[in-house]
Amino acid sequence: MSAKPRVVVGLSGGVDSAVTAHLLKAQGYDVVGIFMKNWEDDDDSEYCSSNKDFVDAAAVADVIGIEIEHVNFAADYKDRVFAEFLREYQAGRTPNPDVLCNAEIKFKAFLDHAMRLGAEKIATGHYARVRERGGAFELLKGLDETKDQSYFLHRLNQAQLSKTLFPVGELRKSEVRRIAEEIGLPNAKKKDSTGICFIGERPFREFLNRYISKEPGPIKDERGRVIGKHEGLSFYTLGQRQGLGIGGVKAKGAQRGGGDHAPWFVARKDIEHNTLWVVQGHEHPWLQSHALDADDASWVSGHAPVEGTYGSKARYRQVDSPCHLAGGANGAFHLDFEHPQWAVTPGQSAVLYDGEVCLGGGVISSRD
Repeated sequence: MSAKPRVVVGLSGGVDSAVTAHLLKAQGYDVVGIFMKNWEDDDDSEYCSSNKDFVDAAAVADVIGIEIEHVNFAADYKDRVFAEFLREYQAGRTPNPDVLCNAEIKFKAFLDHAMRLGAEKIATGHYARVRERGGAFELLKGLDETKDQSYFLHRLNQAQLSKTLFPVGELRKSEVRRIAEEIGLPNAKKKDSTGICFIGERPFREFLNRYISKEPGPIKDERGRVIGKHEGLSFYTLGQRQGLGIGGVKAKGAQRGGGDHAPWFVARKDIEHNTLWVVQGHEHPWLQSHALDADDASWVSGHAPVEGTYGSKARYRQVDSPCHLAGGANGAFHLDFEHPQWAVTPGQSAVLYDGEVCLGGGVISSRD
């Protein structure tokens, strides 16, 4: 029996990619680990130390019995992901760098590198699945709905999916942790990383401050009253509740416990007048959208879905919401929602689903 082909696994130092490598080795693949360094600026800081992650990844490779290589993609990352991230923020939108990182680094720069190493496939610890049907490749949700990451992978194309394995997409997170403990992985209990890869856990505004100049302006309520001052529109996102500095503002003579004490949310960003509009109450009409427009569409199959009814996510971690798709062929599309969607945010991704199949999506340009 001939040996199974070579698979290069992206080892991040986390438990998901570690178990991915273990499962593939157990299946007989020739497994090689690669640790991707995507960020160099202030990398020794307490927030974003890839050195510690590399030590964890190397310890995992040692236990599993595979080689590991440290590869620096920081220049690619800065050009392809971070520059776009800053452009979007400066334009007043809120981009999703994880979507860009997957499309440009993990499944492009990393994939190219793996092929140079003689790999037939790459694998990552994402909670998603790939299914081949009739010579075409489908991107499916991970079986653990609470961990599904297909939203972040929706820009992958046929060529990328044909070369990709997602072993933990078939498992629940609890099962992944159980396997890690069973085989004695040193990172079995390591907590999941949160936040954007290059920002880590650091205060977001403090990070952006280094790259984007502050342009303070007024914060106004729905009646047009100036009730505070913002530090620059780039530093706020729609639906944001924390860090507005207006917690104590209420109408004169307001009843205690009345609506006037409801929390404030960012509802609109007026770039032209450098004004941040805020409203009180999570369910305020300004926070609800019945439709959206998106552009820069990317479809997994290589062509737009036919117009019709689908499930959609306008932000990660929300349940699929029924919508009607119009357009899509020219890179732009329109969605009408059956139920209003909360804090739909330009710059984020609108992703479409047909049941468990992720069809692709685009970048939200406007909302109604």
